[in-house]
Amino acid sequence: MAYLSEIDRVDSLIQHFWKNGFLTLSRKHSKYLPNPSKIGEFEVDAIGKQDKKFILGLTLTQEDINNPKILRKIKFLANQRNKYSLKLVTLFLGVHESLIPQAKKIISKLEETTQKQIKIVSTSAEENLFD
Repeated sequence: MAYLSEIDRVDSLIQHFWKNGFLTLSRKHSKYLPNPSKIGEFEVDAIGKQDKKFILGLTLTQEDINNPKILRKIKFLANQRNKYSLKLVTLFLGVHESLIPQAKKIISKLEETTQKQIKIVSTSAEENLFD
């Protein structure tokens, strides 16, 4: 089970943005794009947009999932709204394939409307990253 570096996890998350038709507006570890600004008190790994729909991207490690404060962070980020249209944003959670069941268990503790705003994606090394 090979865990990816933080840069590779963010790259994999961006790949999921692209597969879903989103344009990356800002991301961590980029030469050309700015780092995402904090959302409230929390940092995100990437921000994307498709037409007027915005998404936030966050990668989680085993340590993040074991952190008791992660539920508060996920809930806060998944309940964000677009500044102008007041539409809820979608939160992409990038986790290693082996951590997906734990991530789903954490998400299941949230309200159903919040759960609908969260999409869990795999950031495993087996995927084709930027070769």
